Amino acid sequence: MRIEGKEYRTIWFENDIVKIIDQTKLPHQFIIKDLKTVKDTINAIKMMEVRGAPLIGATAAYGLVLSILENNDKSFLKKSAENLINSRPTAINLKWSVDRMMKKLLGVNSDKILDIALKEAKEICEEDIRFCKNIGLNGLKVIEEIYKKKNRTVNILTHCNAGWLATINWGTATSPIYHAHRKGIPVHVWVDETRPRNQGANLTSYELNEEEVSNTIIADNTGGILMQRGEVDMCIVGTDRTLSTGDVANKIGTYLKALAAHDNDIPFYVALPSSTIDWDIKDFKDIPIEERNSEELSHIEGLDENENIKKIRIYPKKSNSMNLAFDVTPAKYISGLITEKGICEASSNGLRKLFK
Repeated sequence: MRIEGKEYRTIWFENDIVKIIDQTKLPHQFIIKDLKTVKDTINAIKMMEVRGAPLIGATAAYGLVLSILENNDKSFLKKSAENLINSRPTAINLKWSVDRMMKKLLGVNSDKILDIALKEAKEICEEDIRFCKNIGLNGLKVIEEIYKKKNRTVNILTHCNAGWLATINWGTATSPIYHAHRKGIPVHVWVDETRPRNQGANLTSYELNEEEVSNTIIADNTGGILMQRGEVDMCIVGTDRTLSTGDVANKIGTYLKALAAHDNDIPFYVALPSSTIDWDIKDFKDIPIEERNSEELSHIEGLDENENIKKIRIYPKKSNSMNLAFDVTPAKYISGLITEKGICEASSNGLRKLFK
């Protein structure tokens, strides 16, 4: 996708270095950061310099490439894999990617292992681009149907950032939007700011602006009244882990949007590549929910009057706060799952029909 008219991916490998867009600096600064060691990739995941389930998975894959470059030793590689998996708990793509890489690498001779690792990491990225593009083409059909029925701008509400900045290219929830925009269908996106890290405001609106897609940032609690007023035609969100039952773990606040959409008879779709499906956990209560540093809530970062980035406290010093990063939306509130293979019902039967 584009930034200032130039095409970018979110991650790439160049001269034995992994290159990323440091998302903690967006939207005020565009900085390409070098990751040179496996520890660099772990820190990038933990500090959310990269975020979004598919991009985290790709970063972990390249982290193992850097591990081999750093120390071509199987025990070091296994420890690197373990540390990468533990860097963030909720997004299933992280473990999926590391397991996929290790399956390829264990038992391989040391003189061949780097080439095999690099080839597999690149394929994980290319595969994600193909999947996200197909998600867009499948989701486009839903937008087209609404446009034909309404014959006006289609208003879409999204939550957090499930855009190209969360993947390698295209995004998941944004991919149908980008395809609709390129086809000439008028779309407008309501962008939840997504406290506490404001990924909607800082990332989703930023990338939509760069692609010249009409959008408006709203406070997280505004979506409900917009739905009541008939100003939302559909919701599309991403997911960090989707169970085989159709239940979805996504950025905190997704569940509340799904409830509001259900109450107002508004379609609520979840867009995901198959790498985000967890086929093992059957009860959503068993999904590990990440609890992050409460300072993300108590402090906020932005530009001051001198255009300098400044971090300030907004909570009373003596106040306690809880910072759960994800919630779970039960399948019964989901209109459909938009995948690279098509759209299916959010259920075991629906998913297994697509993914035999």
